[in-house]
Amino acid sequence: MSFDRDRSLLFVPPSIQDHIKGVLNATVVLVMYGDYECSQSADVYRLIKVIGRHLSVSLGENYLCFIFRHFPQIEIHSHAQRAAEAAEAAAVQGQFWPMHEMLFSHQQELGNGYLVEYANNLGLDISQFLQDISKKVYIDRINEDIESGLYSGVTAAPALFINGIRYLDRWTVEQIMAAVVAAAND
Repeated sequence: MSFDRDRSLLFVPPSIQDHIKGVLNATVVLVMYGDYECSQSADVYRLIKVIGRHLSVSLGENYLCFIFRHFPQIEIHSHAQRAAEAAEAAAVQGQFWPMHEMLFSHQQELGNGYLVEYANNLGLDISQFLQDISKKVYIDRINEDIESGLYSGVTAAPALFINGIRYLDRWTVEQIMAAVVAAAND
């Protein structure tokens, strides 16, 4: 299996299998491949939240859809994989986005004890959470995200696709906002 490193199109289209904020038929769909232990992933996620709030106020709730896909870089981030598993275990209990927020907010504290503390703070069923993580129930789900990223030319997190096209400009609110507005007009 070979991957085209110059690929700039999203290989696996957004679907209801993804973690979605917004509606899939939004004017603009942002897909982010991220790593919970990567500070740049957290920074980009914060930028996207700002952009999302701004656009929903000015252009309506259904203008922007945000999708998060896992891309843990286990070679450099020892806790990224386990953090992704924690997010998936929380997702099954209806708490993906709150756990997602917690993981990005506490990037320096992603050890197993912290993950259990976060799950507890979110009111998750702790025995179910621990069982899911210890049995590595969500590894395949996370690996599917990674593979879809690799097929799309992603080699590191964060990576962003706007309406299926790779975003390669500067990571600033202004630049991303301009790309989102441009994509809406294409």
